[in-house]
Amino acid sequence: MTLIFPNRSRTFDETRKAVRFTGYDGMFEIRFLVEAAALGQSAAANASELACLNAFDAARSTIQEAAARAYANRRGNNLTLTARDFH
Repeated sequence: MTLIFPNRSRTFDETRKAVRFTGYDGMFEIRFLVEAAALGQSAAANASELACLNAFDAARSTIQEAAARAYANRRGNNLTLTARDFH
């Protein structure tokens, strides 16, 4: 099946300095974590909730494309996206 992102919610993980979001492959939930450094300079420098969530929202489609590529290559139900996933 194709990975989809019907749920637009995302949350900031203070401990990991990252944003969590989910995708779905059929009825299976796939959890993603995107590191602040992968969200760009401003998010990485601040690593605050507001900066990271704003950076995520601004790049949502690019992040979802990177998530789909990572899922296709690695599979699994918990994936962490780093800056190298966006090249």
